[in-house]
Amino acid sequence: MREQPDQALAPGLTARVELTVTDADTAQALGSGDVPVLGTPRVLALAEAATVAATARDLPSGATTVGTRVALAHLAATPVGRTVVAQARLTEVDRRRLVFEVDVTEGGQTVAEGQVERVLVDRARFVQRAGAAT
Repeated sequence: MREQPDQALAPGLTARVELTVTDADTAQALGSGDVPVLGTPRVLALAEAATVAATARDLPSGATTVGTRVALAHLAATPVGRTVVAQARLTEVDRRRLVFEVDVTEGGQTVAEGQVERVLVDRARFVQRAGAAT
């Protein structure tokens, strides 16, 4: 992807997404454990959804972001029926590399926290290259 002359994305962008935990979101259902609480893979997907939402309105035409690195601490169990909130904040922009701080909470308690890195790419070119790899 060509560098954009004006930086379209800047630190400070934020987004918030919510999820009410269902049986399908549990560690049992996801195969990441055998307990009926919010599974870590679902926590990660929610955190990533918040990062995507944080930049969605400000992406250059034809661009998207793809995840490249995650560091996530899953700190508390969340039972079915409770609502968790993921908040992402863009903290660093290094050319195409975007770094987000993420927090997932439930009722004021921290459920998970960490950092997600994404890279800005040309959507069509990325999809074409991914198809060529198969």
